[in-house]
Amino acid sequence: MTGIYQHSVDAKGRLFIPARLRDELGDVFYVTISTEKCLSAYSNESWESFTEKIKSRSTIDQKKVRALFSHATRCEVDGQGRILLPKAQREHAGLKKDVTVVGVGGRAEFWDSEEWAAVDAAETSPENIAAVFMELDI
Repeated sequence: MTGIYQHSVDAKGRLFIPARLRDELGDVFYVTISTEKCLSAYSNESWESFTEKIKSRSTIDQKKVRALFSHATRCEVDGQGRILLPKAQREHAGLKKDVTVVGVGGRAEFWDSEEWAAVDAAETSPENIAAVFMELDI
């Protein structure tokens, strides 16, 4: 998944998912909290694969990702291309109105637009890009 898209959460907590990302996420996908102040969306297939990997781990390891599962929501895209984000998820990510939807390879992220602007500015600096390329040996 790639791209940056600007949208808004409406008064009912619905967020429009761009058509390009809907094609990759599917009509049913999972949204959960992230390691950053955003939400992450995974296709049904990706979520099932992740779930199977976790099920094969020890109980102690399963507890480590409990928050991801307990805060996950199965989302279905409505006829207008929107999903409903629960209030708790919106609050966790600080999503009030303006939301930036970001494609991040195997998932999408939903950011408060102001929060995303700061992250994007730091991550797209020439120095950071050079450091990442060197670290990943690209």
